[in-house]
Amino acid sequence: MLKIVIVDDENDALEALEWKLNRYIDNVEVIKCISPVESIDIINNTNPDIVFLDIQMPEMDGFTLLENLTNRKFNLIFTTAHDEFALKAIKVSAIDYLLKPVDKDELIESIAKIKEKKKGELLEDKLQLLLGNLEETNNDKINISADGKVYLLEKEEVIMLKSDKSYTTLFLTSEQQIVVSKTLKEVEKKFQFSEFYRVHNSYLINLTHVKEYLKGLGGELIMTNGHTASISRNKKSELFKKLYLD
Repeated sequence: MLKIVIVDDENDALEALEWKLNRYIDNVEVIKCISPVESIDIINNTNPDIVFLDIQMPEMDGFTLLENLTNRKFNLIFTTAHDEFALKAIKVSAIDYLLKPVDKDELIESIAKIKEKKKGELLEDKLQLLLGNLEETNNDKINISADGKVYLLEKEEVIMLKSDKSYTTLFLTSEQQIVVSKTLKEVEKKFQFSEFYRVHNSYLINLTHVKEYLKGLGGELIMTNGHTASISRNKKSELFKKLYLD
């Protein structure tokens, strides 16, 4: 008996895949989950043989879900309607994927390949390779997973990042704001460029977008979008060097 978990925020896609699994694959037990957040406990506790995981979901994208799992001893098949950037990284990582709507013959082929290998064979290594490939697939851009999408950002368009406990908001030159369900410490790893500097526990700024410096105990920076960023006292000296201030 193959225990299968399907994670997808679209109910039609969930039911369609469940029907095809029950119709064309022998001896399966299918668990559906429309909430990626709730699926974390389901996957950790039910020990599935296979997880079908949608990439683009508004509550939490598939990559973030994988990062939050403690149980990764399963075979993984991504499902996606379109995401050329993510698919390129997935292919290099040798993780299986199916385009939606899922084709019957491709589904049967994917399950057959899984049956021929050990459960969860090298999945942990493949996931590490995948997450690395997401960083490296396009070295000229910063990839940010949020809102069920993978944003590809130019360094110049990111003005600042602001922490709000377990969330981080990116402020862009287009006036768009992207909210990421990760701490600033986690998101900061994607901004290891000379243009970016952590001026405060709550702020990471793009030095090229600093417009004014307001004197004070620590001081504040006025950014090109009009927002302010506080400066920690212990960051002030290094910041002055980077901004060539007296």
